[in-house]
Amino acid sequence: MQIDNILTREDQLGGALAICVSDQRRADFSMLLAMLSQDALDFSQFHLPEEEQQESDKSESALKKELQIGPEQVLAPADFDMLIGQHNAERLSQSSMTSLRLSNCLNPEPLAVRDDYKHIPLVVVDNCELAVRNRLDVDKKGEGTADKPKMDAAAMYDQLNSGEMQSALQLSA
Repeated sequence: MQIDNILTREDQLGGALAICVSDQRRADFSMLLAMLSQDALDFSQFHLPEEEQQESDKSESALKKELQIGPEQVLAPADFDMLIGQHNAERLSQSSMTSLRLSNCLNPEPLAVRDDYKHIPLVVVDNCELAVRNRLDVDKKGEGTADKPKMDAAAMYDQLNSGEMQSALQLSA
């Protein structure tokens, strides 16, 4: 067996290693392995042929099509709709849970019935104290700003600096 070039990578051997193994020529196999470079950077797996990479379409619609993702499930409908999922009980009784899941995958229903992050359910309001309920009613009507006294922070700071409130602070301490 003659080798013309300096061996650095095992792909230069072609099928010589496989022939040595199949013919049970251990000495030739050992010699070929000893002639290979000891540097890991010279291994064949680090010298793969380079191909031009094509620009792939990375838009959301292309990725959804490639990954076979169904329609997007909205969190809440734009308009208040209390009838979301009204036919689910019928579907479940007529067929099975699998068909209900399939219909939900094909036509996903919104997860909530309203799109109002300020809405507090009546069950929660009924569990609140009277003062909290009153504050919620005032906030809902928009009358809360008229009842609250306005504080002038700059005037209070000036009073503290001038010493007018020093005696009041010393009495409380």
